[in-house]
Amino acid sequence: MMLVNLRNSKNEMYASSLAKMIDCTYSHVVKILQEMQKAELVEFDKQGRLKLLKLTKKGENVAEYIDRIRTTLKS
Repeated sequence: MMLVNLRNSKNEMYASSLAKMIDCTYSHVVKILQEMQKAELVEFDKQGRLKLLKLTKKGENVAEYIDRIRTTLKS
């Protein structure tokens, strides 16, 4: 769901704001994001001390598929 939240976010997203959004600890979110980065699903865009999260094209596609599955299951 992290990927879907990143995809649907209207604002810039940081790990701390994502952790709050999904009600999870910051350290857990960072570990998952690091694995997603290894899988080339997300990128970190360093802006000073902060790292802005961005989905890669591959991440966008995966998030879209997850969102479609979630929508189908709700119907």
